[in-house]
Amino acid sequence: MSRKPIIGVMGPGKTDHHTEGTEKQQELAHELGKHIATNGWLLLTGGRNIGVMDAACRGAKAAGGTTIGILPGPDTSELSEAVDIPIITGLGSARDNVNALSSNVLVAIGMGPGTAAEVALALKAGKPVVLLGTQPEAEKFFGSLSAGLVHVASDVEGALAHVKAVLAAAQ
Repeated sequence: MSRKPIIGVMGPGKTDHHTEGTEKQQELAHELGKHIATNGWLLLTGGRNIGVMDAACRGAKAAGGTTIGILPGPDTSELSEAVDIPIITGLGSARDNVNALSSNVLVAIGMGPGTAAEVALALKAGKPVVLLGTQPEAEKFFGSLSAGLVHVASDVEGALAHVKAVLAAAQ
């Protein structure tokens, strides 16, 4: 019996001052979440009810998918309503390593300190990463660390193509 691939979708949770960018990131995450579900993959996020993680979960749920949320706190007080399986860690930012190691492929939408940590931890563990809607500086930096594992996509279709190719190569 083969296990369903787990696709981690990481990105900024806070809106900060970049409302327009954050809205675009959430749109990308929602669309990607839908495609993750329709491909029969499991979606893993940070599980909270804000930002990219919430939008990706909502997209997956809208398409009938299964969602896993790796929560930083000691309870479900910040849980997205679209998370099926909450994993309560009490680890704070250390949960970034759980996100990275539990994903077969990690997709980063946008970039912030937490997302950068998750991408770096995934690369350190030899996990493939797809950067979607990220800054050129981030793409150049992470590509310089591990060019063979870093894939850059300008849209959801491109990100999905990279995920499918990585999963096919792993079989």
